[in-house]
Amino acid sequence: MKFQKFLIPLASVALIAASFYCYGWKGLAVSTGALMMWMLLHFNRMLQVLKRAANRPIGYVASAVMLNAKLQPGATLLHVIARTQSLGSPLSPKDAQPECYRWTDGSDSYVDAEFVDGKLKKWTLVRPLEPVDAPPKP
Repeated sequence: MKFQKFLIPLASVALIAASFYCYGWKGLAVSTGALMMWMLLHFNRMLQVLKRAANRPIGYVASAVMLNAKLQPGATLLHVIARTQSLGSPLSPKDAQPECYRWTDGSDSYVDAEFVDGKLKKWTLVRPLEPVDAPPKP
């Protein structure tokens, strides 16, 4: 997955060079404009996700069980934040690998997620134990 750090910039430079070679300055203007539009769309999506997450409590999710069911390995932290609409409460020290975050719901169930290089590697769902003296549910 680390090849994406190099592949996207190299492909962008190759696109710009090929468009300039084939179409001159007009091709350069079109390809540069298209790449800028693509970058602005991604930047806008990131800002919208973070704006929604800023209006919610840190580390809160509506249902930890549903979050557990919908998580997939390799998902980025931004995708998980978009799904939960909340920033996770950090469990690991700042700038340490792996990064660990927790999302808790109203029933005190929580999901601990571990991210390595910004990608989800593993997660665990923990549900609270029911009290022994509690009456059985019908």
